[in-house]
Amino acid sequence: MDARALKIEAARAALSYVESGMRLGIGTGSTAEEFVRLLAEKVAAGMAVTGVPTSERTAALCVQLGVPLATLDEMPELDLTIDGADEVDAELTLIKGGGGALLREKIVAAASARVIVIADRSKLVETLGRFPLPIEVNRFGLKATEIAIGRAAAKLGLDGALTLRMTNGEPFVTDGGHLILDASFGRIPDTRALSEALHAIPGVVEHGLFLELATAVILAGADGIKTLHAAR
Repeated sequence: MDARALKIEAARAALSYVESGMRLGIGTGSTAEEFVRLLAEKVAAGMAVTGVPTSERTAALCVQLGVPLATLDEMPELDLTIDGADEVDAELTLIKGGGGALLREKIVAAASARVIVIADRSKLVETLGRFPLPIEVNRFGLKATEIAIGRAAAKLGLDGALTLRMTNGEPFVTDGGHLILDASFGRIPDTRALSEALHAIPGVVEHGLFLELATAVILAGADGIKTLHAAR
């Protein structure tokens, strides 16, 4: 199976958790978009759900396909969020933000009773960090924030380039108007310590480490679907 086929299978498995009447957080990225397409088919057939999108990109796709939407202010408590991930470990800690929507994704996930992550089997790693960690930062004082991140990382034994994300020759700007630094730390053995260190830096808006948010992770592989459940 090719990569897209695996994403579709993971999305299809997640759809079985969605029930009519749900308040549904809808993630961002290529796997989440496959979920939206499948969800739209259910909505067209009569399923009644209201979605809260985690990005303008996801919102546009939902509108195009006829999935009813609300804002998180209009519907601040959600039953379930379905979203993708760039990496996941056995404890269901995630790296997210490859699509640039990590702040809204984390806000929506935190407002949800359950969070189910969908991905292909290649996203499962022993230790997070192979995928560069997205760090959303304020435009003001960018260089000072970058230096502070480097120093905080060094104290934890982490080293690697901090790269300003670009698109079409210009800095990538998030839906919230911020910038993203992609941190190529390699292995991150203590995700909680890094999370706390990054949150202590004033210029850091949010980071892509998602700790204790995922309820389950659905992984699609050539041999079928594997679902990991949170121990808590």
